[in-house]
Amino acid sequence: MRLVTFNILNGRHPADDHVDVDAFAAAVRSLDADVLALQEVDRNQARSGHADLTAVAAEAMGAADSRFVAALSGSPGATWVAATGEEQPDAAAYGIALLSRRPVRSWQIIRLPVLRTRVPMTFKDSRLPTLVQDEPRVAVAADVECGDATLTVANTHLSFVPWWNGRQLRSLVASLDVSQRPLVVTGDLNMDADRAARTTRMRGLARHATFPAHAPVEQLDHVLADGPVTATATEAREMPLSDHRALVVDLQV
Repeated sequence: MRLVTFNILNGRHPADDHVDVDAFAAAVRSLDADVLALQEVDRNQARSGHADLTAVAAEAMGAADSRFVAALSGSPGATWVAATGEEQPDAAAYGIALLSRRPVRSWQIIRLPVLRTRVPMTFKDSRLPTLVQDEPRVAVAADVECGDATLTVANTHLSFVPWWNGRQLRSLVASLDVSQRPLVVTGDLNMDADRAARTTRMRGLARHATFPAHAPVEQLDHVLADGPVTATATEAREMPLSDHRALVVDLQV
């Protein structure tokens, strides 16, 4: 089966911030994923044409099942608040999505520890630190049928704050049932491959730089495995949208 993780930047191309929903659908179709983990996903946002990007991706890939999980509810710069999970299906929101062509036996939604204070961060274009506020972070896991086996796939988008994203990743792994093996944890983890493997005590199945998309120098996007699952082919594929490359991993379960 093919698993792909892709931070889609709301479906935008970083050069012009334009969202072409048809181009997004074509990009998803070209990945030919059996399981697709998406981050930075919009639903009913003006910047992405009020589209439900999860529904667009589901139709494009022929998904049998999918889940969008909101991290934030409302619109940026206006009514942006932490999502509770009680939002209406058509409410404006932003978060992550997990989609599968294969039947899903069960789903789990995990809300990760929230960093409630502003923290100083130093950016490459400034010599002085800036106080920044992180956004709420969530994860979604699916038990996917793979012939006679079941593969648990968890998708997340972790904090950009280095010492906090490790705590979130440990919390995610601890929240998953220890009997759920084989297990894959995937998504934009905002950390390098060695740290991701060390934090989870799981194996990284793909080593490719994924960011920035046009000339990647670091790997922020990962597919980590525990149990009898191996990679038969891997690729970091440049796409016609986003500032990340899509990490494509063909799995043998």
